[in-house]
Amino acid sequence: MGLLTLVEDRPTPPSVYNWRVYMLAVVASCGSNMIGYTSAFIGTTIKLDSFEKEFGIDKKTKVEQNLISENIVSLFIAGAFFGALLTYVLSNWVGRKWCLAIASATFTLGAGLQCGATSETGLGILYGGRVISGLATGIASNIVPIYLSELAPPAIRGRLVGLYELGWQIGGMVGFWINYGVEKHVPEGHKQWLIPFAIQLIPGGLLFIGSLWIRESPRWLFLNDRRKQAMDNLCWVRQLTPTDIYIIEEVAAVDHAIEAQKAAGCIGLWKPFQALAQQPSMMWRLFLGCMLFFWQNGSGINAINYYSPTIFSSIGVQTDTVNVMTGIFGVVKAAMTFVWLLFLVDQLGRRKLLLIGGITGSICMWVIGAYVCIVEPTKNPQDHLSGSGIAAIVFFYLWTAVYTPTWNGTPWVINSEFFDPSFRSMAQAFTTSSNWLFNFLVSRFTEQMFAAMGYGVYMFFASLSFFAFIFAFFLIPETSGIPLEKVERLFEVSPIWNANKIVKAQLKEEEEQFRHDIKDVPIHNENQGDSSDGPYNA
Repeated sequence: MGLLTLVEDRPTPPSVYNWRVYMLAVVASCGSNMIGYTSAFIGTTIKLDSFEKEFGIDKKTKVEQNLISENIVSLFIAGAFFGALLTYVLSNWVGRKWCLAIASATFTLGAGLQCGATSETGLGILYGGRVISGLATGIASNIVPIYLSELAPPAIRGRLVGLYELGWQIGGMVGFWINYGVEKHVPEGHKQWLIPFAIQLIPGGLLFIGSLWIRESPRWLFLNDRRKQAMDNLCWVRQLTPTDIYIIEEVAAVDHAIEAQKAAGCIGLWKPFQALAQQPSMMWRLFLGCMLFFWQNGSGINAINYYSPTIFSSIGVQTDTVNVMTGIFGVVKAAMTFVWLLFLVDQLGRRKLLLIGGITGSICMWVIGAYVCIVEPTKNPQDHLSGSGIAAIVFFYLWTAVYTPTWNGTPWVINSEFFDPSFRSMAQAFTTSSNWLFNFLVSRFTEQMFAAMGYGVYMFFASLSFFAFIFAFFLIPETSGIPLEKVERLFEVSPIWNANKIVKAQLKEEEEQFRHDIKDVPIHNENQGDSSDGPYNA
């Protein structure tokens, strides 16, 4: 098998892997692009001298400065938490497509309010804009993985959902470098810090325009009894006719899943909550999904995303090179996300990535923490990095290169696959909001942690990364190549590390039986009144 070999759950026509399904994924991933940018640019922008002088932050005490920066960051994340929960209601009522349109319009409004902040208005309007853009971010972070997983053929589901993470990292890379650019080329003043805030309008606008073109999820349409539109959209995305055996099988699987939903009483807005209380196995999966984001945030990634100046200063990097180091951090993340997307997530699998990331990330953090403990670079500043300091930077970027294609995006892919249609929207709301909850805790207390713990922060992240390895090894099954409607079987097999192989063998046997059963069964064509054109008319 080559790096780009597709592992299919059943024979799949080449036309299924067409430009339309990739273009839909690219458009939807503009939502993650705006999330990545707004998460990355803020940490260094609010440290610009022009921003601090305009709002009088430079005249405040260090404690007050830390509180303001944490408020600016954490209010956005608090909005995202509630936006992720709100999406459950929105997606039930208006579908996936219009959720993306609402998210993009709301984000643009929030970004516009942030651009209106001045020394006369104070930080209040900026705080309000951050909350509103956070609400939009929560909606997008919830609905994009659902939309992509419902569109994707199983063999490239990880790749398409991975475009969500790629969009996030490309936005983040631009966000990390933008402050280096304005600091070098824009004179100090209002315009200097305003430019990074205004660029938020670009990905938000692109998503809004794209959301008017994309097609609604066929699975959501089938669930809401809009079968003609669902068939039209499915055939358009797959570039196949309704009579193709692949379409017949896919629709049969979706219909079976919907019937199971109805039998379990999971249709509607509130009934899934009642059904969830009666299904301990589903509650267990929901717990696992939320915990994936706990371990993800426990790695320290968002502490670095939001407070990169603090992180690099603790290692001994000089102030005038912090923006460059932060920019390189963004480049490494984007490059490794591209590698993950093309060569790892569907070929190596989700489970192995988590295991590799957990143990390697732990080792790197232990090394960095040991360096900070022994050398104490903040107490013994130098005009250049020593050999041990350079080694610590190397391990930092090694951690970045390993973490990015493992724990950064893989939890999003797994959570888009973990849940059957009966609970997918509700589960995605809970797991996504849990990500923003853990994210909020990190963003709200990172500055205080470094002030109180020093090198202990790195030891803390190292320990959590090791426990993340243990968690993934014993509790997380491999989900790649398993149809969404069959994922629950993975949790019925023991041991968990062999579940994927066993379920695939079962599905292959069932597929052969299904094809044998329908081989000679004619399907009546309602338009023609006969079946003279072959056995697969519909």
